[in-house]
Amino acid sequence: MSPCLTLDSLLCQAQGRTLLAIDRLTVVHGERLAIIGANGAGKSTLLRLLSGFLPPASGALEVLGRRMDSPLPPRELRALRVEVGQVMQGLHLVGRLSARENVLIGSLGRVSGWRSWLRCFPADELTRAAGALHSVGLLARADTRADRLSGGERQKVAIARLLLQRPRLILADEPTAALDPAAAAEVCRLLVAAAAEATLISVVHNPSLLPLLADRVIGLRLGRIAFDLPVAQVDERRLVDLYRPAAGDEASLRPASAAIDPPARLAALS
Repeated sequence: MSPCLTLDSLLCQAQGRTLLAIDRLTVVHGERLAIIGANGAGKSTLLRLLSGFLPPASGALEVLGRRMDSPLPPRELRALRVEVGQVMQGLHLVGRLSARENVLIGSLGRVSGWRSWLRCFPADELTRAAGALHSVGLLARADTRADRLSGGERQKVAIARLLLQRPRLILADEPTAALDPAAAAEVCRLLVAAAAEATLISVVHNPSLLPLLADRVIGLRLGRIAFDLPVAQVDERRLVDLYRPAAGDEASLRPASAAIDPPARLAALS
């Protein structure tokens, strides 16, 4: 299969600090990839690179056939973001808009001009939005403001927006943050269904969710790839090694409250 994205000798820095240093990474179209690692490992930085919000300091980066190692012209960047859908831990919904209106934001790559300014969407887009909300079980809440929905319901609205957008690449940054186990499992199932014809890359903090979201797992440690394995090979030993601070690691300097404590999350894999 053809690559969805490639990274080669990629370096990302900020204020003299190396955030990412990746020798080589290729993800093919249709893959389900999870990225794991301790706080500060570079997971969210990688997603920002792939979405064009952060340029690399050096190296080659190609996403959906576009070279990203130098700034894209505004028109090409807008075209890229039409093809890249995102589900973020901050949700990125407009609280004062209804669930339906938030979903319709996913159609802005096709609807522009005065229709987008006045939120006057064509009938076919309204029908598709209703279908997307139905797919995630929220059609009855279509007219409810986003800020009056539960956390799980808001994530479902974000997934319905993906269904309407129909992106080729989906980036999910901790899509189940702050959800209870049942809601987290349901959001994972809906997210994978929404990515049926797309590539899905998810940042995951709870290892028990890995089999629900991914076929392949990349472990990041201090901005470098510690392992790149099929999900079945990511066992408790590898996870403990990935999260364990070592002498000289920046992670060892973080306060205990900022570190990830994996043991409680490994029971499902033992």
